[in-house]
Amino acid sequence: MTRPRLALAIAVAVFALPTLASGAVSAPAANSVTFNDSTGEDPAAPDITTVVVSNDDTGLITFRVNIPNRPTLSQDMLFELWVDSDANAATGDPELAGVDYVMQLVRGEINLYKWDGSDFTRRFGDPSAVTLAQSYQAGLTVRISASELGNTKKFNFFVIALSGLVVDPVTGEIDGTNAVGDAAPGGGTGLYPYEVKVASPTLVAKSLKASPAKPKAGKPFTLRLVAARSDTGATIQNGRVTCVGKAGKKRVKAQVARVVAGAATCTWNIPARAAGKAFRGTVTVSFEGLKTSKGYASKIVR
Repeated sequence: MTRPRLALAIAVAVFALPTLASGAVSAPAANSVTFNDSTGEDPAAPDITTVVVSNDDTGLITFRVNIPNRPTLSQDMLFELWVDSDANAATGDPELAGVDYVMQLVRGEINLYKWDGSDFTRRFGDPSAVTLAQSYQAGLTVRISASELGNTKKFNFFVIALSGLVVDPVTGEIDGTNAVGDAAPGGGTGLYPYEVKVASPTLVAKSLKASPAKPKAGKPFTLRLVAARSDTGATIQNGRVTCVGKAGKKRVKAQVARVVAGAATCTWNIPARAAGKAFRGTVTVSFEGLKTSKGYASKIVR
């Protein structure tokens, strides 16, 4: 499926598109950056005032295109977000400063297209757009994961907003003869730059459960630690498990030290003569360079 080139053709005729990988930006707050656009170019057109881009620690990117003079989304409107995902003008569309992806919203439906060397297409689900979503309220909000924009860490982008399109009720063809619009940034001043920033992931100990509830002299005792990645929330299903246990001052060797059914599992045989002593155990799980631990202490019962 090839992306309709209507918006670009109209945009070229209506206003100058940015051609250089540069752009003015306001001071960022946390990892939210506000880009200002000139206003009032055409009173009849959607007027982009600002574009706010942010991302969370999972790499989900949010584009907020503010258009106060268009409070609701109508069927005659069309939007395109063009992204140079590697911030490299030498790759992607050579006529558009190296743009690699475009998100197009038309007739209430948004799709993602990828530069294939000659055009922007979507073939057999490539590119993936599982996370792509949009909403509208006095402007367009688009969300997409950085992983679906080529695992981008730093990108340049621009936005096109059009209105005045006419859709043929029979063929579905779009007539842009009387379309008006706005581009941000406009006037060939350069693409907006943005850097994706995420916190380094960690392993988080979610729970530690003992079985039985207290260690018993002469019986097996098990601790199960459930850990998850901080960035995705995914529970660790494998990894290296280290178990440390002591009954009083005596070290007790673990009989089981592995991930079982999504939990780092340690099992010790509690010495038969250890009743009344304190048992202290620590479960540690390591996975892909990340590590977390959880400790446990209780009196050994008969």
